[in-house]
Amino acid sequence: MTHTTVHAYAAPAPKAPLERTTITRRELGAHDILIDIKYAGICHSDLHTVRGEWGHETFPIVPGHEIAGVVAEVGPGVTRYAPGDRVGVGCFVDSCRECDNCRAGLQQYCTGELGSVGTYAATGRDGEFTQGGYSTHLVVDENYALRIPESLPLDAAAPLLCAGITLYSPLTHWQAGPGKKVAVVGLGGLGHMGVKLAHAMGAEVTVLSQSLRKKDDGLRLGADHYHATSDPATFEALAGTFDLILNTVSADLNLDAYLGLLKTGGTLVQLGAPENQLAISPFALVQGRKSFSGSMIGGLPETQEMLDFCGEHGIVSEIEVIRADQINEAYERVLASDVRYRFVIDTATI
Repeated sequence: MTHTTVHAYAAPAPKAPLERTTITRRELGAHDILIDIKYAGICHSDLHTVRGEWGHETFPIVPGHEIAGVVAEVGPGVTRYAPGDRVGVGCFVDSCRECDNCRAGLQQYCTGELGSVGTYAATGRDGEFTQGGYSTHLVVDENYALRIPESLPLDAAAPLLCAGITLYSPLTHWQAGPGKKVAVVGLGGLGHMGVKLAHAMGAEVTVLSQSLRKKDDGLRLGADHYHATSDPATFEALAGTFDLILNTVSADLNLDAYLGLLKTGGTLVQLGAPENQLAISPFALVQGRKSFSGSMIGGLPETQEMLDFCGEHGIVSEIEVIRADQINEAYERVLASDVRYRFVIDTATI
């Protein structure tokens, strides 16, 4: 491929349906690789962005930061990859590389002038607007691509680049494992990955969901227990139970009630991003030395660690593969929570 024009699906304006188009990818630099994208996951962040809910003003936007593909071509200075290698790209494609966080492998928390450069809807260090994985090809610096283990199918591995690492990072940071009781709030695109990963780490896993509708799924995926949060008795029965609670939902919740489910010294981690401000009583924290924290994806070393862990344990996302012309329908189904548990676009249909 010697030209820079590729096919893609883009949102031409906020809340407008996505449509087939062409975009321009940069020519290969010395350390760039050209990825022949095979699959791209649909993340709820994609919907927030193209609907204009997170303040993005530059359109058209090609979403997609759960990217799995094969290296098609490499720049002359590339040492990490060769044509034919299976690779993935997650939520960012660059960072300053010089701040303390970047040097520590925490590129997602880059404190440089631009911060971490999002895979789409961001301005890169070259001044160009980034466009994501709902496309046939992507050019990225070799240092910002990850190696996908041969044991993982590319379609079901694609969501690991966002949903997988979003749950893996807090689970490892707060040391989920044998002897720890972990609760996952919500069994959706994020939550089902939390159940699989926490179970593989050896933790005792509980799903806290609004209803018992997905109970069979939750137990099949590795949960030891499953409770409905719509039942007030749940909060009485489970008071003081958990070492770690991961909140994956973006809805407004009574966080004080969830803090009441923590053991002394336990932590509630916010992963979902609701539109409204969160409210917490200080007494819900000080009574029991409890913590309320947040977490956002993972850096490059940790994301590779996650992929390798998933390769060793056979962990992938539960997916429904769709054609590109089904993207708008899939968006409506995501809004209606009608997916188990991640849509993945077959980019060959673009």
